[in-house]
Amino acid sequence: MGSATTQALGAVREVLDRTDGVDLTTAAGLFQAARAIDGTSQLRGALSDSAAAPEARRKVVADVFRAALTPAALALLETAVEHRWSSADGLVDGIEELAVRAASIGAAGVDLESELFQVSRLVSANPELELALGSRIGDADAKSALISSILGGRFSEATVLIVSSLVRHPRERRVRGLLGRAMAVTADQRGRTVATVTAASPLSDAQKDRLVAALSARYGVQVTLNLVVDPALVGGVRVQVADDLIDASVSTRIADLRQRLAG
Repeated sequence: MGSATTQALGAVREVLDRTDGVDLTTAAGLFQAARAIDGTSQLRGALSDSAAAPEARRKVVADVFRAALTPAALALLETAVEHRWSSADGLVDGIEELAVRAASIGAAGVDLESELFQVSRLVSANPELELALGSRIGDADAKSALISSILGGRFSEATVLIVSSLVRHPRERRVRGLLGRAMAVTADQRGRTVATVTAASPLSDAQKDRLVAALSARYGVQVTLNLVVDPALVGGVRVQVADDLIDASVSTRIADLRQRLAG
């Protein structure tokens, strides 16, 4: 991620936190705008052209999207395009991230991180589903309808919106990668971070509480646990937080010992 994109993301996040009326309709509109901008070369070029005046880029957004977006979504989109991004892809990524954050705000009281993790596990456990969603030749609307039909009634409206929107417009990204990014963005919007914990057997509530407390103290933010049970670990746990891996599993210790003995 380029420095310009990093700065732009920081700026639009601050505006999002101050914007009233952000809800799931706002999120849906931003997802729609991201697809429209990425799918129209003229629009994509005009809105990512750093040589154009910010006012000119805002006017393009107003002219194209005023009738289709809520006032909150339009204001956020105008804010996004007035900033300089490292690339056109960075702009589209930024608008998509805004959409996920808006969905998180609009789904207060819903454990989105946990639901997105469950969807990720569902996809990874069904190779045919993952292949159908990740195929380059599949119809975008059909993919969105497929995942919506599977998730509808089992997950919140916000989760269905996020997942169906992402699989509709994957842009050469793997489905599990999209869901992992959405989990991280949702957690960040709520002032948390996600830890994926792999254990040989289910953890008790007391064990989960101790682990949450230890990880929250280590990282300085509230931690949400996503638990994966893998008997192959034999014992202990493996914890993944962003790029950090804490591996205290018995299987890894045994593998290390074997390597040392082998010289």
